[in-house]
Amino acid sequence: MRAFVIESYAHPSKISLTSDFPDPKPGPRDVLVDVYSGGLNFFDILQCQGKYQNQPPMPFVLGMEFAGRISSNSPIPNGCSFKPGDRVFGGAQGAFGEKVAVPLNNILPIPDNISYDQAAGLYVTWPTSYEALVGRAVLKSGEWVLVTASAGGVGIAAVQLAKALGAKVIAAAGSRAKLEVSKNFGGADFGVDYTKPGWQQEVLNITGGKGVDVIYDPVGLIKDSLKCIAWKGRALVVGFAAGSIEKLPLNLVLLKNISIVGIHWGAYAKNEPAHMSKVWQDLMELMSSGRVKPVVYSEVWPFDRLADGLVAIEKRQTWGKAVVRIREDDSVQARL
Repeated sequence: MRAFVIESYAHPSKISLTSDFPDPKPGPRDVLVDVYSGGLNFFDILQCQGKYQNQPPMPFVLGMEFAGRISSNSPIPNGCSFKPGDRVFGGAQGAFGEKVAVPLNNILPIPDNISYDQAAGLYVTWPTSYEALVGRAVLKSGEWVLVTASAGGVGIAAVQLAKALGAKVIAAAGSRAKLEVSKNFGGADFGVDYTKPGWQQEVLNITGGKGVDVIYDPVGLIKDSLKCIAWKGRALVVGFAAGSIEKLPLNLVLLKNISIVGIHWGAYAKNEPAHMSKVWQDLMELMSSGRVKPVVYSEVWPFDRLADGLVAIEKRQTWGKAVVRIREDDSVQARL
C-alpha cells in the first residue's frame, strides 16, 4: 500500500510517499479500515523527528487521526457492530497509509451529514474541547468564554461548542484574518488580537468590566489572560502551543477566587473510560443536529503532498483542521 513511512527521523519536509509498504495486520480486537482522509496534527511533526512521547519502532507509518470505511477484507471481532463498508473515524498509529488497523474502542460511526474530510479531524480536537468546557469548566448558558488560538483545530471547536451551549464567546487570535475565521466559521461574538499590547482591557470593555467566566487556552497564555478573568472564573489549561510552560501568579488565583483547571483527554482512556462514551454520545448528537460542524482548512492536500500540510501547520499558516485526502470518495452519497 501507499503510506508515509518513517525509516529514520527527519523534518516533515524530508519525508515522502512510499508506494509498496506492507498492509497492516489487524490484531484479535482490531478492524481494518480503508483510509479516505487523514487529520494532520502538530504531534505528527514531532513524531517524525523522534521528539514525541509515543515513538513506535521503525519503520512505522506516520499519522493518528483518520476517516474511512471498514475494509471489505477486514476481520469482524465478536460483538462488533460494524460491517464492511461502514463509514468510520477514529485514531490509531498508521493513519497516513491507505489502510490502518484500528482497535475497536478507537473507532466511531461518521454521522450522515459529515464528510470524510470533516470526520478526519474529530477524534482528538472535539472531545478535548467538549470535556474541557462541559466536564472541567462546567460552562453555563449566558457565561462569557475567551478562546485563545480561536481559529485553530481545538480553538474553533471550542468556539462552536461554547456557542451551542449558550455562552457568549470572545475569540482571541494573532491576526485579523484568523479572527474573521473565528467569527465566520465558529460563530464567535467578538474578536481581539492578542498580539496587541493591552488586549485584556478590550476584553474587559466587551464584558462590561466583569471579565470572562471561562478561559480556554491551548497556547500558553493563561498568565496574560488572568488579567481579564472574572471573579470565580475558570482557566482551562489545554496545551502549550507557544512552546513554553507558564509560571502563574498564585496570589491572583487566591484574590479572584479562580480555578486553574487542566484537560488531558487522552488520559481518560486509562482513568475514566466509561465517561468517554458519554462525551461521544453528546458530541454525536450535536454533530447530527447540525448545531456544530467541523471546520476544514481551505486547502485539503493530496496524499503525495502531505508533507506540505505538516509544514503549513508548523508555520502556523492553517486554520480549522488541516486534512490530507488519501483517496477520493466514490460513494453514491458523495455524488448527491
